[in-house]
Amino acid sequence: MIVDLPDTTTSKISKRLMSLREQGGVIALGRVLTLVVVTKSGLEEEAIEAANDASREHPCRIIVLANAGADAPTRLDAQIRVGGDAGASEVIVLRGSGELSEENESLVAALLLPDAPIVAWWPYGAPKNAGETSIGRMAHRRITDSANEEDPQQALENIRMTYQAGDTDLAWTRLTTWRIQLAAVLDQVDSSPITAVTVEGASDSPSTLLLAAWLEVSLKVSVRLVATRAGGGIRSVRLCRDAGDILLSRPGQTVAELTQPGQPAQRISLPRRTLRLCLAEELRRLDPDEVFGETVRSLGTSTAYLERQVASTGGLNPTSDRSVLIAI
Repeated sequence: MIVDLPDTTTSKISKRLMSLREQGGVIALGRVLTLVVVTKSGLEEEAIEAANDASREHPCRIIVLANAGADAPTRLDAQIRVGGDAGASEVIVLRGSGELSEENESLVAALLLPDAPIVAWWPYGAPKNAGETSIGRMAHRRITDSANEEDPQQALENIRMTYQAGDTDLAWTRLTTWRIQLAAVLDQVDSSPITAVTVEGASDSPSTLLLAAWLEVSLKVSVRLVATRAGGGIRSVRLCRDAGDILLSRPGQTVAELTQPGQPAQRISLPRRTLRLCLAEELRRLDPDEVFGETVRSLGTSTAYLERQVASTGGLNPTSDRSVLIAI
C-alpha cells in the first residue's frame, strides 16, 4: 500500500502511519533498527529497493530524505509505503524543498523507532564528514558509497581524514568475498614468506585501493597497484613468494581462477556483489568495523599520490588496459 501526503508535517505523517498499522494489524515491535537514507529526489528508488530487500533479513523502518531542491518553495511532501510495497519494513519518503531540502534531524526525530539503533546511508552525494552532519551525529553506523561519487579517490580521502568509529563505505563491503578467498589461500600455503603483492583493478575503483591497503597492512609488504580500464572492478591479486607466486584472477564478472605452484588451476565463484547484499551485510553489525578503520586510515598519502600520477600523465586513457602503474 502506498499513501501520498502532499504538503504535510511530521506530526501528520506519524499519526497516519499509526493509523495504517492499526488498520493492517501490523506492529512495530519486530523492527530492529531505523535506516535513514539521505539522497536526492529522483535517485531514491534504487536505494529503497535495496533497503526493502535487505529488510527481509533485518526488519526495519526506512526513512528516506529526498532533497527536492533548495530553489523550490518550502514544503514537505511525504509518501508512506507498507505491506507488499515495503518488504519487511515501513518506508517513509520525505521530499523536502526550500528550507527543508537539506538533511535535518528535526525531520526524522518524530519518526524514529524508540530505543532502536539508527543507521544512516548516503547512496549518492556523501558528505565530506558524515559523522558531523545532522543525521550522522544521531546514527550508530554511517554508510557511504565512494564508488558513486564523482571522484571516488577523493571520497576515500575524505573518509580517511574524518574517520570516526561507526563509519564504513560500501567500497569496503564489496571486498568481503575477495578478502575471504585470499585469507583461505594464505591459511593453506606453507611458511614461505610473501615478498611482494600486486593488485590489478579499474582506475575508478575505490575497492581496489582499499584491497591494496588492507593487504599492505595485513602482510606488511610492499604492494603495487596496477590501474586498468574504468568500470571493470578488481581484476587480480598476485602474491609473490620464493616458493612460487599465487594468483587470484577474475577476468570476467563472476568466475575467478586461482593458480598456485604445484597445484592445478581452480575455478572459484567470485561474482561482483549486488547493492542489496552489501547493504544487508552492513546492517548485520552495529558495532564499529575496526578493520575498515585501520585500513582506511592506512591509506595515508596514497590517494594524493594517485591523483598526482593521474595529473602527471594527463589523465587515464580509458582504452588502455594498463594506463598507469602506482606504488602504494
